[in-house]
Amino acid sequence: MAAESKDNSLTQETNEGEAKASTTTKETTSPQKNAGSNVGEKRMKLSGDALIREFEAAQLKPKLPDIYVGDTVRVGVRISEGNKERVQPYEGVVIAKRHGGLNETITVRRIFQGIGVERVFMLHSPQVASLKVERRGKVRRAKLFYLRERVGKATRVKQRFDR
Repeated sequence: MAAESKDNSLTQETNEGEAKASTTTKETTSPQKNAGSNVGEKRMKLSGDALIREFEAAQLKPKLPDIYVGDTVRVGVRISEGNKERVQPYEGVVIAKRHGGLNETITVRRIFQGIGVERVFMLHSPQVASLKVERRGKVRRAKLFYLRERVGKATRVKQRFDR
């Protein structure tokens, strides 16, 4: 029995230690805060990792459409000229998606004056004003880099109606 109680006390201590190490918030009272009318108010201290996660969560755009590779999208790009700002549409086929969360990007390809132009957009960037899916594409690849070598009607992607 004595050995079991020692083991239990050790496991409780290690569990408490793990719980303290795993929590990212620590409550502290600030003497400056107590001097005012908010006596007893507690301030939260966050670890560096938790601060970064909280900031990134605040920067995420709440409503983005589901975008898949092969879709034709219209991206409204904010362009500032001098002190004026306007939104210019950029329409093309999504040929790649990368990363996730705040760093999620799409590569959009379009043909402009007979030349293929690709742009990479960070979806949660403030430069992207709007994002609209014009047409769903039916493809069987995760990246459509093979479209770079194709010209004219060969660059078309079949339309998908089930999404």
